[in-house]
Order: sequence, then structure tokens, then C-alpha cells
Amino acid sequence: MSDIAVVLILILLGLLMFRGPRVLPRIGAALGHGVREARLAADRKFGSSDDEDQAAQPRP
Repeated sequence: MSDIAVVLILILLGLLMFRGPRVLPRIGAALGHGVREARLAADRKFGSSDDEDQAAQPRP
């Protein structure tokens, strides 16, 4: 396993121990929302989007 995977597993186990199992889904949802927003912001800033690339290519 890579080093980052081990660190992430330890963080998740620590969160589970200290915050409880009910909080983990909320933390995961917030993290996913943050990643989604970061990707959208990066696409807007750099102007590259997979949707635009796919729309420009004609379908067979």
C-alpha cells in the first residue's frame, strides 16, 4: 500500500473513534462537495473541460 493510503486509513479510523459512525457520512459528503467545487473552479479558471472536448467531437 502506498504511504498516502495508510495515512488516510489512520485518519478515518481516528475520526471513527473520536466522532462516531454517524458523523462519517457527513464528513464524506462535505469532502466530496469540496472536491467537486475545486474541480469546477479549476475548469473555469483554466478553461479545460471534458464536456467541451466531448461536445466538439462529432459522433459516428
